[in-house]
Amino acid sequence: MKSYKFLGIFLLIGFLSCKNNPSSESSSDALAMVIAKHETKIKHEFDPYQSLENTNKFYQLEAENAQNLIDELQNVSTKDLSESEKISRDLLLFVLQDKIDRNTYKMHLNPMTNEIAFHLNLGNMGNKKLKNKEEVKNYLKQLENLPKKINYNLSLLKAGVEAGVSQPKEAYSNYTFTYDKHIVSDITKSEFYKPFLNLPSNLSEEFKDSVLAIANVSVQQNAINQYKKIKTFFEDDYFPNTRKGLGVGTIENGKEFYQNRINFYTTSTQYTADDIHNIGLKEVARIKAEMQKTIDELGFKGSFADFIQFLRTDEQFYPKTAKELLMFARDVAKRIDAELPKYFKTLPRKPYGVVPVPAAIAPNYTAGRYSGTNSETKAGFYWVNTYNLPSRTLYTIPALTAHEAVPGHHLQKSLNDELPETIPAFRRNLYLSAYGEGWALYTETLADEMGIYTTPYEKFGKYTYEMWRACRLVVDTGIHAKGWSRQEVIDYMASNTALSIHEVTTETDRYITWPGQAISYKIGEIKIRELRAKAEKELQEKFNIREFHETILGEGTVTLSILENRVNNYIKNTLNE
Repeated sequence: MKSYKFLGIFLLIGFLSCKNNPSSESSSDALAMVIAKHETKIKHEFDPYQSLENTNKFYQLEAENAQNLIDELQNVSTKDLSESEKISRDLLLFVLQDKIDRNTYKMHLNPMTNEIAFHLNLGNMGNKKLKNKEEVKNYLKQLENLPKKINYNLSLLKAGVEAGVSQPKEAYSNYTFTYDKHIVSDITKSEFYKPFLNLPSNLSEEFKDSVLAIANVSVQQNAINQYKKIKTFFEDDYFPNTRKGLGVGTIENGKEFYQNRINFYTTSTQYTADDIHNIGLKEVARIKAEMQKTIDELGFKGSFADFIQFLRTDEQFYPKTAKELLMFARDVAKRIDAELPKYFKTLPRKPYGVVPVPAAIAPNYTAGRYSGTNSETKAGFYWVNTYNLPSRTLYTIPALTAHEAVPGHHLQKSLNDELPETIPAFRRNLYLSAYGEGWALYTETLADEMGIYTTPYEKFGKYTYEMWRACRLVVDTGIHAKGWSRQEVIDYMASNTALSIHEVTTETDRYITWPGQAISYKIGEIKIRELRAKAEKELQEKFNIREFHETILGEGTVTLSILENRVNNYIKNTLNE
């Protein structure tokens, strides 16, 4: 197979020479040509992020270009393509269609969730250590550019309100801290001032004095005053005028938009909101029966609700210090590491660390998450939330670790990054939730096969995490298709999972502000479990867990239909050996 790394220029030249003679162009070359066009960033005569007008124009042009590439791809014959090339073609069609859909539904005018927004990480600018005069000047320039960046983002959000694609105030009840913490009376306490507290010792005192004089004015005007503007915008302009209905089904074209997000996050057109809701109800009932078995095994006297209350209130299930929580997560991670060769033929080269969730985002953040990187000189990180320790359960750490670190996200994402150069770059950088989150949820059960859950409580933690994802099918569709209230969602999650109330409310606001994403976990996991069960049944003694996982992971991120085709081919080829 051809390498795509340096193919773009040569294929463009070749294309021009043979465009009037289609028979001289192979299907592989035609496909590579379209991929090269997709991966070549279009240079516009305007800055897409300079103004609202430019941004709207940019996304319209992106959608038009995507449609042109789709038309070209549909003319590429699949007859002579390799399996990997067919996967590239199908994935590119999926990616391009999403570009069109995002423009159709004006998603660029609603660039925030309860966890994600332009202003949340601006303070990270202040984490850098300035090493020389040039870096000092560059940082001052960054501060000078802050108002422009902030004004631009506020204009997007304002346009979203006017277009009816905003977020409901009800999902942002604790949002004031995201900007109030940057509105300080003492400039030297500002996150943006931190780099000036330890200027390089090799700078002259005269230069330092001039820098500090400029910094005092700049931090006040370009950071603190700008966060005052952000505060005024959210409290006076945005939230009083955002959508009144909780779910997107209440806005214009909202039902169509939600179905579109279901299609995207399941990578399939076979599910309706009702289908997802009913699958969720069945999964909740199945998992609850498994949870009850564990409760009975423990000899607990009381109802299911009593047991959940016991888990939420007994001190033995909660860490006393952040270090205790982190050390337990690290211990579980290393125990899983030792089991990986038994289950996987290929392991990633890149290591990972276990660290706390950054303090700036921890209060509204989930229990843990994987933070990967494409850098060859940086490890991936499994983030563990050490904020509000009374809400962080120890018995769920094994399942969380399997999901976020190994054999879940770190293993899968790192292998995806390390795919050979013969795989197009867009695929190595692609992430689809149904595949990635489905895999990570599947690995929570795989961890049970590895013997990682050492107590019935940890096994119950695995079930409560699986229940959490099953409940998502019910409540996400409840919010966006069935008119559920925020309190109904909280009550349903609280009565069916052992998540702390803090986690329940944080997750609820995530589902409200990120329609469809949460359903991808369980739908993807169900498909992988179905495919494994099929392979085990048909192959019997020929089934090999390492080969099965190689089939699932070997081509990187794919849609669920592509994954099913790969497993079917694996079964067929193994039977013919």
